[in-house]
Amino acid sequence: MVRFDNVGMRYGAGPEVLHDLTFELEPGSFTFLTGPSGAGKTSLLRLMYLAQRPSRGLIHLFGNDMSTVSHDQLPAIRRKIGVVFQEFRLLSHLSAIDNVALPLRVAGASDEQIRNHVAELLAWVGLADHLDARPTTLSGGQQQRVAIARAVIGRPSLLLADEPTGNVDEPLALRLMRLFEELNKVGTTVVIATHNEALISRFNHRVLELDAGELTVRQRGAASVAGA
Repeated sequence: MVRFDNVGMRYGAGPEVLHDLTFELEPGSFTFLTGPSGAGKTSLLRLMYLAQRPSRGLIHLFGNDMSTVSHDQLPAIRRKIGVVFQEFRLLSHLSAIDNVALPLRVAGASDEQIRNHVAELLAWVGLADHLDARPTTLSGGQQQRVAIARAVIGRPSLLLADEPTGNVDEPLALRLMRLFEELNKVGTTVVIATHNEALISRFNHRVLELDAGELTVRQRGAASVAGA
């Protein structure tokens, strides 16, 4: 699903923020990405959803070498990726239900399909009474749930979430994690970036840990050098 080979990344002419990253994500896997603030978690996610190019090394997504993919092929690849951004990126002029419906509209779903599926998912994340609310009238936690619903509504092949439980209480955080796990069970490869070690410890999933741009892999409490 995802393969990085000796990937490095820098912004402009600045120093590298990620160094020699080598790892694979198998189809259907569930991975936590953790590390202190500034470690490079968001930068790594940006590489995965093609918002940033590596300064060196190779990235493969869905079997494609991204260094050779044409510009015309990129939209089809991006449609396979769902992203929960830390800053939400909701469209302020659209209601909650219309924000979540965007991926389905792009895919050509009917209005009836959209209304039924979107309303059901928003109810599941506790927003049944806010279907027609604009983002500016919602709290930060409510906006976050709309953003999560939008990212998962189309059942993407790869779901990337940047601190998706950062603005919600623990019971809702666990409920959202169960949603991610249910998606994972039906085949979606999931990557959750979080600094919440207490949350990570409640689940038995692989952990990629970034520190100063370098990666280690933790599995069931054991740490090893990534790529070793």
